[in-house]
Amino acid sequence: MRLSKDRIRARIKSDLPITFGAERISAYGGLELVRRFVVALDLRRRLEATLRGAGVGGDYGAAQLCLAIVGLLLVGGWRVTHLAFVGSDPILLRFCGLKQLPADRTIVRMLKSFSSSALLALQDLVRDLVHEAIAREKLTRVTLDLDGTVLRTGAHVGGAARGYNPHHPKDPSYYPLTAHVAQLGQILRVWNRPGNVNDSSGADGFLRVIVRELRERFGAKLRLELRMDGAFFVPKVLAFLDEERVEYALKVPLWKWLGLRERIEAKPIWQRVSREVEGFETKLYIAQWQRTERICVYRKRVGHETRKNFQLDLFSPDNGHFEYSAIATNKGLAVPALWHFTAGRGGHEKTLGELKQHFAFAAIPTNDLTANSVWQQLSVLTLNLVRSFEALLAAPRRARSWKRTFGYMFRSLQTIRFELIAQPARIARPEGRPELRFAVSSRARRHLEEVDRRLKSLPLAA
Repeated sequence: MRLSKDRIRARIKSDLPITFGAERISAYGGLELVRRFVVALDLRRRLEATLRGAGVGGDYGAAQLCLAIVGLLLVGGWRVTHLAFVGSDPILLRFCGLKQLPADRTIVRMLKSFSSSALLALQDLVRDLVHEAIAREKLTRVTLDLDGTVLRTGAHVGGAARGYNPHHPKDPSYYPLTAHVAQLGQILRVWNRPGNVNDSSGADGFLRVIVRELRERFGAKLRLELRMDGAFFVPKVLAFLDEERVEYALKVPLWKWLGLRERIEAKPIWQRVSREVEGFETKLYIAQWQRTERICVYRKRVGHETRKNFQLDLFSPDNGHFEYSAIATNKGLAVPALWHFTAGRGGHEKTLGELKQHFAFAAIPTNDLTANSVWQQLSVLTLNLVRSFEALLAAPRRARSWKRTFGYMFRSLQTIRFELIAQPARIARPEGRPELRFAVSSRARRHLEEVDRRLKSLPLAA
């Protein structure tokens, strides 16, 4: 049955007058449900224990100020100055455990008051939460992706340097190194570095700490495998992987002195991997490093020369145009399976993109290196909380595949904000008892009720 126009269209005759009141109305009513998850993790007490005696927080308290930053990131804030725009939101105040939010200068002073030891303690808390997620998922295999990402800074930011940013080569930057747990979609560890270092700089020590901590927590029964790009194909990293008996798949640069080009040109028959990809396997002795590597070489057919024709002219294009890549591995995977396994590194790129776009990881709040590193840790902590929140609240499982990537179909934080967090509500007091009263659509109501029901059944809440 068609509806009449009078039942569909509304007449707007004039502007509504704008007034301001003191009602306890929140634009982020769904944040209360995230707060209950944070309470179930006992995060506030753990933050207090982590930062006790570190001289951080002042009258507000270190845990409360850290949660203020986490809450700001969850509702969409990007800069510390954005706190002033949500300062009276009652649900955000409940999330932080405060009666009023601090000024932006208070947050900056708190970040700058972190010592190196306090930063390491916060880093350990992030690690512990990821270890607990691994234990909850009962993972017997952990796939780690290692990669760096460029963060542009201002001209006078401590610890920044001109580096390898191809789009902004003159801008100072940071180049943090991140370790990503592929099955969880969470960042296990972040190490902030100046922008003028190579990806592999200090990577062996970084990996040594990660592997040691995982084995101390889970023992030898946990199977570890690493995926890295060509920047990590260096003797120190390879020696560490041999020493620790860690499975790996590393991209291999097509350096002339390796002798791979001659083997590629001489290869008459390639094994089919997919419709566009072919490959073959070879053993390569690297005389300069005195080691032998199992190498799988791949070529991907492209329809025409690309704009950045940096590789297609390495070989004769008589039989078409190809992009070539090589992977060094000690895994027993066949040539097709190894291609797909290495392609799973794309999950790390998606997580880094989510971090920089929605969790303000690329924001540079101060001119101090340690303070900016603390901000990065809190950004990663927020991402990991959101991913654990989704996993525990029955996010759809992904089918297992050779790519070894996310175990769940995670939504972006932008979607979670729209569907859950940014639902209007007010704190009402019928019969003198406070309650959170939503004014939402029927679809949003069903979603909020379902999340609330699942939170009550969490084993963590006990």
